[in-house]
Amino acid sequence: MKTKFSVGWAGAFVGFWLMSGPISAQTAEEREGGAARSIDPATAEIIRQLQRRIDDLEQKVKRLEQTKTTESLTNQTAERRVEELDQKVRVLERNRELEQEAAEAKAKEAPRISLDDRGFSLASANGDFSIQLKGVLQVDTRTFFDDGGTAGNDGILLRRARPMLQGTLFRDFDFLFVPDFAGSSPQIFDAYLNYRYAPELQFQAGKFKVPVGLEQLQADRDVLFNERGLPTDLVPNRDLGFELHGDLFNGVASYAAGIFNGVGDARNSGNADFEDNKAFAGRLFLQPFKGTPASFLQGFGFGLSGSYEDMQTPNATGLPATTGGSLAGYATVGQQQFFAYNPAAENGRTPVVLAAGGHERLSPQAYYYYGPFSLLGEYVISDQEVSRTVVEPLKTARLVNTAWQVQAGWVLTGEDAAFSGGVVPRHPFKPSQGDWGALQLVARYGQLNIDPDAFPTFADPTASARSASEWSIGLNWWLNRNVRIATSFSRTTFDGGGGPGSVAPASVTRQPENVLFTRMQLAF
Repeated sequence: MKTKFSVGWAGAFVGFWLMSGPISAQTAEEREGGAARSIDPATAEIIRQLQRRIDDLEQKVKRLEQTKTTESLTNQTAERRVEELDQKVRVLERNRELEQEAAEAKAKEAPRISLDDRGFSLASANGDFSIQLKGVLQVDTRTFFDDGGTAGNDGILLRRARPMLQGTLFRDFDFLFVPDFAGSSPQIFDAYLNYRYAPELQFQAGKFKVPVGLEQLQADRDVLFNERGLPTDLVPNRDLGFELHGDLFNGVASYAAGIFNGVGDARNSGNADFEDNKAFAGRLFLQPFKGTPASFLQGFGFGLSGSYEDMQTPNATGLPATTGGSLAGYATVGQQQFFAYNPAAENGRTPVVLAAGGHERLSPQAYYYYGPFSLLGEYVISDQEVSRTVVEPLKTARLVNTAWQVQAGWVLTGEDAAFSGGVVPRHPFKPSQGDWGALQLVARYGQLNIDPDAFPTFADPTASARSASEWSIGLNWWLNRNVRIATSFSRTTFDGGGGPGSVAPASVTRQPENVLFTRMQLAF
């Protein structure tokens, strides 16, 4: 606008000058007289210069107008291009959103696969179906000192080799299958189906641990020592049956009540019953401070468990296991038999002892876990009716055998101890980074007492001990969640027994049992 204004005023000025000056007069004269008149050369030069300037200004105006038009067109084109690009960006963003939504929808429908330190698991998208592969492998050594020359008790053994298959079907049905390949022949230790209506109400059927005892119910991977303490001699192992169980008030209370085929002390049931009568077992355990602000009391729990059965007919299967010997009896932590139901031969004949009538068990129990500290204690009563046959006096008696133990642990590296799950190192074993895992110091003292009425009618006092007292101390090295190296020393002393003979229990009770254990464990 400024350029146009200057040119316009210049043109007006020239026109006015020509009209009012000689040029205008000359033009009039030419119109009136028709004759030409000459113009002053200086004036003519000025006119030519002004005309050139006017022409230049007009060219500049035209160029400016053309430039502005071009810029306007360019700006419009750029704006259209920006709008087109913006539209494309919106389309691409929407397409990306749609792809993400499709991927998320597909991910929700895809199975979930996990492989970590807790094992291998495969689950459906909604979690209604899942399967987990776990396992326990334990390689042990037992070295006995001053054992009177007993042959074959030292050695390296595969204590447990148990793959575990567990999972869930249709959200509410859980299952577990655990075979064991560590013995001379494969066995099935756990095989059950559990219906989980709610955490408070569950129903289980199959083969599993009878809910009696405390350390017996602790997982094999979590026990502090290579072998469980003496109270485990007096409780059943695994049995076939049905059980109603659950956790109440977010785990403050847990209960279990079941009906089983019935087994003798420390026995593992076969696939068939040895009588028609059934056994009843139950357990109630309380953790009254669980979930409360008092953190130092949250790990305290106590309970009571027990069982009852009435033998239909006298039988040998209802007596204790034959672990460590050839007859029914009780074994040390070194798995050597120190008591057996084997009366001495009379008149060339050997009486036979059988389980007959009722068998009752009762076990008060408690534990306390706080940070790296753990404490566990239990007491077990096994009240069983037995009968003597073949050789008179043919006699029946109720024998009350008892056992108790206290065990404690302290994680030297500061990690938390737990009844279930063991110790999880904060710094798993990586020597190159200066990490060495977790160390746990453990100790235990326990005792098993045989009813004095067992001697001499039902057991030979020169061979079998009246009691066994055991103490142990050990160190557990948790390299990581899955691998543990353990070593411990146990000493067991006996009251009674120790007579002549080259087989257990006489050969075992003749001197204290001193045994060094080691273990390498893989569990996931």
